[in-house]
Amino acid sequence: MAELTPTTDKEQIRAAVRERYAAVARAATATGSASCCAGGVSLHDEHGETVFGGALYDGDEAGEAPAAAVAASLGCGVPTAVADLREGETVLDLGSGAGADVLISARRVGPSGRAIGLDMTGEMLALARRNAHEAGASNVDFLEGHIEEIPLADATVDVVISNCVVNLSADKPRVLHEAARVLRPGGRLAISDVVADAGMDERTRADMAAYTGCIAGALTRQDFERVLAQAGLCDVEIVETHRVHDKAASAIIRARKPADECGPAASTA
Repeated sequence: MAELTPTTDKEQIRAAVRERYAAVARAATATGSASCCAGGVSLHDEHGETVFGGALYDGDEAGEAPAAAVAASLGCGVPTAVADLREGETVLDLGSGAGADVLISARRVGPSGRAIGLDMTGEMLALARRNAHEAGASNVDFLEGHIEEIPLADATVDVVISNCVVNLSADKPRVLHEAARVLRPGGRLAISDVVADAGMDERTRADMAAYTGCIAGALTRQDFERVLAQAGLCDVEIVETHRVHDKAASAIIRARKPADECGPAASTA
């Protein structure tokens, strides 16, 4: 049984997340893939079903990025499949990891667009830059920084995506406020993340291993709706894709930064 560690200290959480995903990057660099043994991050649920990782990308999606970038993915979905990316747009990927979603986005937005990856882990950034070089992508940038303090100016991004990273932050409201800040009016948020059931027990929420595995820190559907509204985003849509835990599911979460007035929120199962 995993040792229980309080998860209230923000710096402790950030350090634990950084170290775990740095270990994944080192393993991926050495072996060419992420696995259940890479830094101790499991891609499967307790029943052995694949619920995280590159296997969630179908052939069409994975074909747009180097195999090594997709193989090193630890996400819980494919945000680029639902972000409706368009030629010439600027896309920001929060917690971009090995760069798969950045490179897929770069192809979608074309030479006149730009895809930016933001990650706090130097090992992941090095891996992503190597993957970008292999892909010959010239319209990508990878920035080092924290998703709670996005190093971009206000209203400079058309789309914010993320793949199972928001829940790794100890200050999720700030992350979503920052995402709203950098979005242009009319811009879109399209993320894959874990959504907790309302009845998730406190023992699970206190487990640091579960936190760094995207489970313990998960917001509930109601939490997401509230925080997104507080960030100034509207047209919220939350669609569950698959279960990742007895008390949590992966979901696609979409919202819009209004160019005018927000309409009523829409939330679906």
